[in-house]
Amino acid sequence: MAETVGAAWRAVRDRLRASGNDNAALDARLLAAEAFGLDSAGLIAREFEIAADTAVDRLNALARRRSGGEPIARILGRQEFHGLQFALDRATLVPRPETELLVDLAVEALSARDEPRILDLGTGSGCIAISILFQIRNATAVGVDIARDALSVARSNATRHGVADRLDLRAGNWFEAVGPDEFFDLIVSNPPYIESSEIPRLEPEVREHDPLAALDGGADGLDAYRIIVGRAASHLRPDGVLLLEVGASQAEAVAGLAKSAGHDNVGVHKDIAGHDRAISAKR
Repeated sequence: MAETVGAAWRAVRDRLRASGNDNAALDARLLAAEAFGLDSAGLIAREFEIAADTAVDRLNALARRRSGGEPIARILGRQEFHGLQFALDRATLVPRPETELLVDLAVEALSARDEPRILDLGTGSGCIAISILFQIRNATAVGVDIARDALSVARSNATRHGVADRLDLRAGNWFEAVGPDEFFDLIVSNPPYIESSEIPRLEPEVREHDPLAALDGGADGLDAYRIIVGRAASHLRPDGVLLLEVGASQAEAVAGLAKSAGHDNVGVHKDIAGHDRAISAKR
């Protein structure tokens, strides 16, 4: 029997809701928009039109993936971050809203500087560096990632947002891709910070779909921080800034590492939920 666009997405909403999905209505609309090639306004305007069987089949296939625990961002292959859309693949972490704090702090720190240079360690999809470059038009950045597939995604995202000519993407592990005579106004990173023993207990949407290398921070979750804070001072310009995202209950430990490595003016910054989310320090 022929099905309307509205009936198709509402049926998916009800199935997702029955499976325990607390965001069933929103997820169903996003999947329907993808399947029917419409935006939110189009879904409403064409709600009572008869849907093509192929589009309904595609919607149902997407809904089955969502019911199986695959995150919406993975299904759609994109995620909004700081007002911009970023393509994803299996090699990239899904950008989280709390990470937008790093962009806000970076823009505040760099907006008055003349042609600031940025180093984004573990760039992934490029969301941090690209979002900063999008707002600071006289800035340039180097993005480093150990995963070459992630760099391909970041390059595509940089092109989409018109900053590819100001973003130098390099393959390497942390500072391995950075020359000894390279200096930056800002070094920023959202490194892996989850304790290895906690990985099996993560939510399936994270554990089974985000790249392990972007999650596992070692036995105490601080492995990457030790490397970054230990070498950052050698690549910061005078008055250069170090910005790091931190996990729950890690702010004090990471701040201590930064101070022990000789960084000054170490500060802790809270996200919109009131959690300690970022560490800043100056050379």
